[in-house]
Amino acid sequence: MEIPRQSPQEQMETARIVQEHNAKLNQGKKPQQNLGKDDFLKLLLTQLSYQDPMSPMENTEFIAQMTEFSSLEQMTNMARDFSKLNEDFSRLADILAGSEAALSLGKPVEIQQGDQVIQGTVKAVGRGGTAEVLVNGVYYPWAEVTRVFEE
Repeated sequence: MEIPRQSPQEQMETARIVQEHNAKLNQGKKPQQNLGKDDFLKLLLTQLSYQDPMSPMENTEFIAQMTEFSSLEQMTNMARDFSKLNEDFSRLADILAGSEAALSLGKPVEIQQGDQVIQGTVKAVGRGGTAEVLVNGVYYPWAEVTRVFEE
């Protein structure tokens, strides 16, 4: 028996119908590649509601699944906390770099920009997203300053 083949137009129409159906099912939500704690809980509740009453889930199975859920929730919370901590450290590093740059005002510096070494005196400090110093009429990122000398 030969399997019937779809024409390119039929394939496009089938793909359109599938996309419309998925959009209705997902109600505008974007699909996810991994399961979160809410998905895990939904699966567990569905499993419990459809289990055979004559052969219910063993206590050990239920406890193991609840333990997995608890672990998943704790890992999610830790990931969120680490992300916030990382943001805090980044802000602190920016503040420290800005303070360090401000202390270089009026002092001679060396700036490494590629193979070129630029020498001059810091005339101003910019404190936008990253600290910058004005040397010889040009602003350079503070991270490119390799040496600061006494006046």
